[in-house]
Amino acid sequence: MTQLQGKRLPRPGAGRGRVLAAVLGLVAALGLGAVGQAGAAAPAPDTAAPAASRWTDRPHGFASLAGGTTGGAGGKVVTVTDQASLARYAAAEEPYVIRVSGSIAVEPFGSDIVVASDKTVIGVGDTGEIVHGELHLNPGTSNVIIRNLTIRDSYVEGDWDGKTTDFDAIQMDTADHVWIDHNRFTHMGDGLLDIRKDSRYITVSYNQFADHNKAFGIGWTTNVLTEMTIDHNWFRGTKQRNPSADNLAYAHLYNNYLSAQVEDGDPVWTYGNWARGKTRMVIENSYYDGVQHPYQADATAELVQRGSILRDTTGRTDAWGTAFDPRDFYDYRLDPAAAVPALVPLFSGPQQQIGVTLHVPADYPTVQAAVDAVPDGNAVPVTVAIAPGTYRAKVYIPATKPNVVLQGTGQDRADTVIVYDTPAAYGGSTGSATVRIAANDVTARHLTFSNDFDEAAVELNGEQALAMKTTGDRIVFEDTAFLGNQDTLMTDSPKLTTVSRVYVRDSFIEGDVDFVYGRATTVIDRSVIRLLSRGSATNNGYLTAASTWTGNPYGFLITRSKVVSDAPDQSFHLGRPWHPGGEPEAVAQVLIRDTELPAAVKAAPWTDMSGFSWKDARFTEYRNHGPGSEVTADRPQMSDEDARAHTVADYLRGGDGWAPYARH
Repeated sequence: MTQLQGKRLPRPGAGRGRVLAAVLGLVAALGLGAVGQAGAAAPAPDTAAPAASRWTDRPHGFASLAGGTTGGAGGKVVTVTDQASLARYAAAEEPYVIRVSGSIAVEPFGSDIVVASDKTVIGVGDTGEIVHGELHLNPGTSNVIIRNLTIRDSYVEGDWDGKTTDFDAIQMDTADHVWIDHNRFTHMGDGLLDIRKDSRYITVSYNQFADHNKAFGIGWTTNVLTEMTIDHNWFRGTKQRNPSADNLAYAHLYNNYLSAQVEDGDPVWTYGNWARGKTRMVIENSYYDGVQHPYQADATAELVQRGSILRDTTGRTDAWGTAFDPRDFYDYRLDPAAAVPALVPLFSGPQQQIGVTLHVPADYPTVQAAVDAVPDGNAVPVTVAIAPGTYRAKVYIPATKPNVVLQGTGQDRADTVIVYDTPAAYGGSTGSATVRIAANDVTARHLTFSNDFDEAAVELNGEQALAMKTTGDRIVFEDTAFLGNQDTLMTDSPKLTTVSRVYVRDSFIEGDVDFVYGRATTVIDRSVIRLLSRGSATNNGYLTAASTWTGNPYGFLITRSKVVSDAPDQSFHLGRPWHPGGEPEAVAQVLIRDTELPAAVKAAPWTDMSGFSWKDARFTEYRNHGPGSEVTADRPQMSDEDARAHTVADYLRGGDGWAPYARH
């Protein structure tokens, strides 16, 4: 038999990013009262980048140059909840992605947590905290990402100037390639951020600096080496060093927001940005609200300012020299200055949307290698982002690794394909599966799963060839394709009396014999199902082969979908009852409702299997349409009353109220 080329649905939700972009456009258009526009007109803002890139997991600016900053990418992912674990993994020689879950109180008060090279330290959700302690990067440390954390409260009462301690939030000396992003720093014992002694290729973005004296200092060297990007940060309730930049080769500040400056009557050491020594500084489209000395420069420094807004400010606004052009080094998105007071508080600081993303093949050579890096017992989603391409390899997500998201990153699900060609003759039905998901709470999006075993090319006793087998609970497939012939998609459970649930939406499934089968409660919603022709005029196959446990009222629901086929009219069955091993307690339940059926569907679409009558199974239809939907005596129809209890919600709810469809 010739394998037919699977059709592709248009990628749904292509406009999803436009919603958030529209919000940002509205923010940019807000009238903000009487304000002053400082300096020359700014370059036109970049609009091509989607709003979601505000929490992309790839650095921008200077941290992206000279080989880039990848942190612990390629290493194991670990979750820490205590100081000892954090300290151990942070100081390790090998790369790690270290997720900080909850609040970790550091002892003794003000102590350092040393962070070695090739590390990512990232808060889980928006609740990861380091309290009473400092992250410290020693000289020679390279390639570190610190994200999505709150670091707070090592302040020593009465020491407003920080003269008795050196309890910073983050301190580094002669480090390189560091990205500090989406953190909240507040109420520490000296500076919030201290970047010193010729540290290079640094980006500080989307952070909040709050309730402090000396916020952010850079330099402490006579050399002029440091390159730093500082963007979309919110300095609120700080007095000075917002930042203070001493002898930086290049300091690029844009879209920062300075507000609620501490007012203590100090005429000199209360200020916004300061270019000191021989610093070359460029400031673009920032917003200064009620700030004394918004930006200033030593006579030996150069400062170019364009496009910023000053509101109720006093004091110095120095600008002289030519400094440099940041676009000679990298591209960047420049938001309108008028949008900054609304945009920066919204997007800066820890964000629930920021998680851990493992890139294939950039950071991990294979999908399996990325899955293997996910910690056992994983409680927070980890995304395996798969670049466009064809990955000829099997993938197994074991039950010990829940909360995994497999995400294709192409424009279309056909761009990213996971495929292999094993038939059941070589390892059994389970062994044939290209992808197996045994874990709970797994989601796959924008991907194609395929088993391209050519059953017409060889004669085997065991031509079943699965593209996907699941046994976990709460599995979601969105904008996915499943390609195969016999047994393409098996949704199962660990044992007969265990109920697992699977939700397939906006997807494509093709096959010929029993190609949607198993005992899991499975909803196929708003999808296209293709019945492949085997060249027969009378029997080309069976769409479903359910083996639902008799104690489970919900087996397969195909709803709001479209079944297509070029098989001859009246040559395809909707299903047959599968009793694995003759198990009498496996009694198929299948409902096909509100779905278009082609002429290929038989007038008597249900049939017997292995001596079990289809009439003893739970096969029904409801309100189907199309040339293959004509109601006959051999097509049980569900009543309106029963149909009200056989909705997507009813099938998936379970005892935990699972509702994956609700986010659409």
